[in-house]
Amino acid sequence: MGTKAPSRAAERQCWDSGEEIVVGIDEVGRGAWAGPLTLGAVVLPKEGRVNKIRDSKMLTPAQRELLFDRITGWAMAWSVGHASQDECDKLGMSEAQRIAAIRAIEALGVSPDRVLVDGNWNFVRGYPTTTIVKGDRSCLAIAAASIVAKVTRDRMMAEAALHHPEYGFESNKGYPAPEHVAALSGYGPCRIHRTSWAFMDSLPWTAVKRYDREAALQPALF
Repeated sequence: MGTKAPSRAAERQCWDSGEEIVVGIDEVGRGAWAGPLTLGAVVLPKEGRVNKIRDSKMLTPAQRELLFDRITGWAMAWSVGHASQDECDKLGMSEAQRIAAIRAIEALGVSPDRVLVDGNWNFVRGYPTTTIVKGDRSCLAIAAASIVAKVTRDRMMAEAALHHPEYGFESNKGYPAPEHVAALSGYGPCRIHRTSWAFMDSLPWTAVKRYDREAALQPALF
């Protein structure tokens, strides 16, 4: 892989200070035009190791799938939380992140003593939190959470592709790849698109009306 493996230095600092349940979290889907915002949460044990964990963006889909099973089998606890495309539209991305984080943490089944967050913005409410810039590359729990979030959301988008095959969600995962942009121009948005985003402004009026009809007839997938 050619990159330095993330360590448990941040987790050990927490453990040494008496914080036993340390959760790493990371999100995926923030920049997508369709589908949910998904956040992974992972509590790693103090002992043992799964080799080759990296930031999910540095891994191939096959590597992520293999590591997903290894991480979830090794972790003390793990979970995912989602904010739907409708919540991303109605609440904005910052609040959607907060909602997805709380849903993931509450689904763990354990109460964190400390939450480790990738980046420099604390979007976690109600728990002691430490932000770590580039934490998905340096912190093992955050890197593991990034893989859990990415694999889970990718699987969801592959399922969505069965219902909306024209957009290529199985490959672009809702991000603005060329085939996705072309499909939006021809077909307009589908039910799982984030319709408050700026891409809607450039779509033909008839395409937007097509979305309105579909939205009235179909339930959301997420």
